[in-house]
Amino acid sequence: MILPRSISLVIALSTGLGSCAFFEPNTAVLWTNRPEFAIYVAYFNASQDKYTVETRYFESPAQKLTDTREGPDIVIGDWLKSISTRTLFRSLDPLFKQELLSSTAFYPRLLALGNIDGTQYLLPVAFNIPAIVFAQSNGGMLSDPFTIGLEEIKTLGKAYNIENKGVYSRMGFSPAWNDAFLFITATLFNTAFKEAPVQESIPISWDAVALEHAMTYISSWIAEANTGIQAEDDFVFKYCYDPPAKLAMSGRILFTYMNSAEFFTLDQEQKANLDFRWIAENDTIPLSEDTVYYGISKKGKAKAASIAFTTWFFKLETQRLLLEISKNYRINENLFGIGNGFSSLRIVTEQVFPQFYPSLLGHMPPEAFLAPPNILPRNWIALKERVILSYLHDRIRYTGQDALRPLERRVSDWYRLNKGL
Repeated sequence: MILPRSISLVIALSTGLGSCAFFEPNTAVLWTNRPEFAIYVAYFNASQDKYTVETRYFESPAQKLTDTREGPDIVIGDWLKSISTRTLFRSLDPLFKQELLSSTAFYPRLLALGNIDGTQYLLPVAFNIPAIVFAQSNGGMLSDPFTIGLEEIKTLGKAYNIENKGVYSRMGFSPAWNDAFLFITATLFNTAFKEAPVQESIPISWDAVALEHAMTYISSWIAEANTGIQAEDDFVFKYCYDPPAKLAMSGRILFTYMNSAEFFTLDQEQKANLDFRWIAENDTIPLSEDTVYYGISKKGKAKAASIAFTTWFFKLETQRLLLEISKNYRINENLFGIGNGFSSLRIVTEQVFPQFYPSLLGHMPPEAFLAPPNILPRNWIALKERVILSYLHDRIRYTGQDALRPLERRVSDWYRLNKGL
């Protein structure tokens, strides 16, 4: 007997994903730390009557997945490719082989990060980009319409300063104003934070020489452009009581740092008076480490429902609809784009996003520049915020009068006390 093509396709896909399509539930369970997916799921459920998806929120889906015997069907979140989680997902290759998904639709370097030993286990969903933001009236100072490098930020910032006897009434920019900018600088110096092999005593590794070069560069920048860290701190204490975007608009400062999600969720009045450039060095724009990925869990039972939601979500038409919903219901005032970031689908980011975010016209990031982060452990966000950024903050203020606790020791101590995270 010859089966209809549609039935044959479902059987083939379900077999390829490791299960038979018969007698399985029609409801897929989705775990995520991205609350906006509850909205996306509601529209999927309303779009057809064959399958449903239930959303469950966890602060760390990756940790939950490794700590429990429960089995979600779909997992969407950060840090899914860590050593502890990468083996818990099903191959998505059948979706590409059956042409339900197209590999060319994705940003290639982001898609490659979800590929393990030649098999696609994870799909990229959303990403963010670091930016330098300034008043539109100052845009003529910059040399490039798309990107800005560290040296240009330093040079223009220094030239913008107004100082009298070591006291600043106007300051262009300081790397010390935002610890996240210090981390971006370290990344551009190829510090290369990444997950360490299992046998190592701490969960991450990095290039210590590159990190020291980055911090030395920052310290020299502060001394050369703004006299020193004390002068900068005095300026902040005296003038920086308003949000950075407002300070840039008023002319008190020239530049401020924020990522793309932060910029595009500013209120409309601020966005109308501000401009931005993506931070880049050597044709490289480092993407935020909280890039969102998507996987189908091996523990899941609702394979057909998972396939249906996956193929629905990664369609151009679907993501355009979600952007329209976000705009119509003013969700975009708090959440940027798809999954609070740029879409991993190139055509959506390059052609659809500018229709909803006019500020992107003439500012689209060059695709070849986009550099995804290294593979990082599932507890990266806590480790970064509590240990790494704290170290960078202390390092640029280090005077040599007291011993500076090394980063290796800080990471080791934190990991010893927080192995369960």
